Amino acid sequence: MSPVPVAARALPTAGTIGAVRLFGVPVRFHLSFVLFLGILALSVVEGGAGMWRDFVFIVALFVSVLIHELTHALVARRYGVRTLEIVMYPIGGVARLDRRPRTRDELWIALAGPLINLFLAAGLLSWLTWVGQRAELSATWSIDRFLARLALGNLALGLFNLVPAFPMDGGRILRSLLARRYGDLRATLVASRVGRVLAVAMGAYGLVSFNLILMFIALFVYLSALQEARAHTGQALLTGVPVKAAMVSEFHTLAPGDTLAEASAISVRTTQQDFPVVLGDQLLGLLDRVALLRGLAEHGADAYVAGCMDRQPLVFDSSMDLG
Repeated sequence: MSPVPVAARALPTAGTIGAVRLFGVPVRFHLSFVLFLGILALSVVEGGAGMWRDFVFIVALFVSVLIHELTHALVARRYGVRTLEIVMYPIGGVARLDRRPRTRDELWIALAGPLINLFLAAGLLSWLTWVGQRAELSATWSIDRFLARLALGNLALGLFNLVPAFPMDGGRILRSLLARRYGDLRATLVASRVGRVLAVAMGAYGLVSFNLILMFIALFVYLSALQEARAHTGQALLTGVPVKAAMVSEFHTLAPGDTLAEASAISVRTTQQDFPVVLGDQLLGLLDRVALLRGLAEHGADAYVAGCMDRQPLVFDSSMDLG
């Protein structure tokens, strides 16, 4: 799938475990992915040699997906965009970027993933053609057959991701091409509309063919295309609006030496959700209601605010653009 820009701090995606670093990029695995592999492994134990072949093939295919996402990350780095993490799901992978690339850069970042899969497919098929038919290792297992399946799998990954619909790379490629003529917002809306039309067609075919997986993919594509259009429209509306136009100018602050009991007393008297912790004119951190309640439960009312506050809150200059 295409890389997803995230305008937030580099916090791990909820529900993920592990943090393998490849080329400096954290790779994490969603719990659903771990569960999927676990169920698959149990099936292998009970299914014999045939299931082992399928298990090895699926793992190799996920490695291809990981290579796809890493390629996005490395090309994004080339254009000065940092990848916060790569998250692996049972349905694929997602590269989270720290910001959205410029339109002309997004074209190459999005195109890089499918191209690497097509390159892998071409390389494997070329190698198989060059070596010709080889003797099988057994009556049921052939390296050539395995590599041929892997080549076709990469071909399918590359072509599917080129479908011009969000969240696939093809949707971002289409937007990048359209934006050169129609502007960013209109290009996003057109690309989103194309994606939804394709999703409806895909869903209709899945319905008449009783293909539940295709119907699920169609629903996923439709909702993703709709979300992309809404998010981009919201961003366009906020472009040119400074942070100071939306910020609260009157609020309660806490001192690092205040107790959680004192913070609670202030909290019940106001609807304020977040409390800056300051010492003089210096911002030391932020205490929100969730952290306050957690601190009360874990440390008691006499604990100090300094021990429960977030010491690295997101800070924006009042003149910054909300978009």
